[in-house]
Amino acid sequence: HVDEVRHASFSPCGRRIVTASGPTDRTAKVWDCTTGEILCTLKGHGDEVLSASFSPDGRSVITASYDFTAKIWSGSPGL
Repeated sequence: HVDEVRHASFSPCGRRIVTASGPTDRTAKVWDCTTGEILCTLKGHGDEVLSASFSPDGRSVITASYDFTAKIWSGSPGL
């Protein structure tokens, strides 16, 4: 991220982390816990991303933003 991290959450399996970033970056990123590699970057919000969490099955991520939207992300490589 190029801005502060607002939120971080582990996947149900514990092998990935999703992070939400501030007003400059406006993205969520999924990271591999073992390697620290970014597996995917979720772009599309018009303002900072306040929170990001995995679904119970770990196949999707939900994000919430100051742009008054929540998005469900699934099917992206790295999820």
